Amino acid sequence: MTPLGARVVEAYGGRALWEAARTVRLELSAWGWAFRLKWRRPLRRVQVLLDARAPIARITPIDRRGSTGVLDGTGVRIETADGELVAARPESRSAFPYGRRALWWDTLDQTYFAGYAAWNYFVFPALLLRPDVAWTQISDQTLEARFPAHLPTHSPVQAFHFDARGLLRQHDYTAEVFGGWARAAHVVRAHATNAAGIPYTSRRRVTPRRPDGSPARGPLLVGIEVRAYDVVR
Repeated sequence: MTPLGARVVEAYGGRALWEAARTVRLELSAWGWAFRLKWRRPLRRVQVLLDARAPIARITPIDRRGSTGVLDGTGVRIETADGELVAARPESRSAFPYGRRALWWDTLDQTYFAGYAAWNYFVFPALLLRPDVAWTQISDQTLEARFPAHLPTHSPVQAFHFDARGLLRQHDYTAEVFGGWARAAHVVRAHATNAAGIPYTSRRRVTPRRPDGSPARGPLLVGIEVRAYDVVR
């Protein structure tokens, strides 16, 4: 691990916590033009359960019926409150961003996007400990990540910028499910601390990224607010 990576893991609770972590639970809301562009409703106070070791996410509710959207690796499915299967789609990524997905998404598409995004964002310190993600420190406050094809994420190469404490301040990527043009500046506006004293990102804003790497003022592509966060060992 790079010196900056070690500092970041320590800032978010320490290596022992994230090596022992099994799940992350949180409540969030998400909205913005990314949802409107695909004719999807925003997510309002949804419950999210994330596997800290594998790309598995459960989001409830994912639709007006109160169903749960499940990301399980590269596949997605919709389940009822009783766990009955409603719909499923293996290998979801291969269909983006072409065909009708250039114009609108269905619930399975939204589950894939929201599921992998939440997993990447909120188990983030654990990503630094994964041997299948290659991390390079490119400055005193920036790490570059190269993700393998088997992990669902925005793009293979991403940059993470941190403040002096080791807390995330900006995350740069291309949201390839929208297209190669979707170069995003994902800015962390605030952190909070849960009852166990673990810091977490509580307010995030995503806008287009300018050629110099700075965030554009708008439009707001995605806004995220987190109201509860817990790491379960």
